[in-house]
Amino acid sequence: MITEVVMPAMGADMTEGTVVKWLKSEGDEVARGDIIAEIETDKTVVEMEAYGSGLLRKIVVGEGVSVPVGDLIAYLGDAEDEIPETDAATNGAAAPEESAAPEIPVARAPEAVPAQPGTGRIKASPVARKIAAERGIDLATVTGTGPGGRITRADVEGLPAAPAAVALPPAVSPAPAAQVTLSGEDVPLSAMRQAIARVTVRSKTENPHYYVDMSIDMTQAMLLRQGLNEEIGEAGPRISVNDMIIRACVKAIIKYPKLNTTFAGDHLISHSDINIGIAIALEAGLIVPAILRTQNMSLLQIAAATKDLANRVRGDGGALTQEQNTAGTFSISNMGMLGVDNFQAIIVPPQSAILAVGAASPQAVVRDGEIVVRQIMKASLSADHRVTDGAEGGTFLGEIRRVLENPASLLV
Repeated sequence: MITEVVMPAMGADMTEGTVVKWLKSEGDEVARGDIIAEIETDKTVVEMEAYGSGLLRKIVVGEGVSVPVGDLIAYLGDAEDEIPETDAATNGAAAPEESAAPEIPVARAPEAVPAQPGTGRIKASPVARKIAAERGIDLATVTGTGPGGRITRADVEGLPAAPAAVALPPAVSPAPAAQVTLSGEDVPLSAMRQAIARVTVRSKTENPHYYVDMSIDMTQAMLLRQGLNEEIGEAGPRISVNDMIIRACVKAIIKYPKLNTTFAGDHLISHSDINIGIAIALEAGLIVPAILRTQNMSLLQIAAATKDLANRVRGDGGALTQEQNTAGTFSISNMGMLGVDNFQAIIVPPQSAILAVGAASPQAVVRDGEIVVRQIMKASLSADHRVTDGAEGGTFLGEIRRVLENPASLLV
């Protein structure tokens, strides 16, 4: 039986996606769960899994084409199945021709390629913008080969980086102070920033947030981490403070699973797996992919999974899987590496809680009637009041503190 393959929703805020690359060709055998394509969302590139089995009978949407979520992009079926007639105009574009030679992107002078008449905006994918920024390429000089003149990754990958500026010799006499004038022009939002705006407005509008703050003594945890990393050496991934926080959250969720649920009107959806979302800041914005099934991981396995996730986000280890991008059940946002002491995070829909942590820094505290210096980290739990109350949130955060202040339990 012929089966339609549609553009999947790779996140709660996704409205359309672009087929970056087909990983299967027409006629290939496809099994349920196979990765058949790479899809670019507003934020990142995600691997698309097949939800059915059979032969990839026809690719309806070619590479580089953007279509709304739910639109037809391909057909799966048996060899004898009849393929329905498809309106290529409705679905964006026909499948790519295998015999066609790849088009070589050509840089042009700015005056020859206007951005978008009347708007001053340049249509480009997030990946293309990132590559252009890294190489110093002016997108106004690039011809877009995507739909509607949209600049794609292929358009900028073959272009040379902009030449570095030549340093001028220092002036003989002091120059007068430069007059600084900031731009007063409107700045159009990138696709990622628009997606972040939609998600955060939805979260703060629909989820009645409450916040619980605690100070956690990380002295023993830091000593344990140092000893473990010395023991690991070059044999495996080094354990970070964030890995220990993830493990502590997992143990607390196992004890208080209500923080691992989703609000659904008249009931809560309980999740059998603990998928910890990790807030990762990119130049273009923020994404929160998840480490999957952390309840079955040791501290060392969490460290390896965290490294793999970071590599995927940076594009060094393949694209994120669809599950990593959408299946988070509880999230952590850590700004300790930025020197931030404490902050409150916004819940990631449809989750019901997120933990925000700051830097662990030496502070004078009172212990047994004496002033001592300890490594103190501030943590703040943001939770959905429809799911839990303040006392439950406080008990949950207290369990995270108990585990981190007795770090041997992280190894059990």
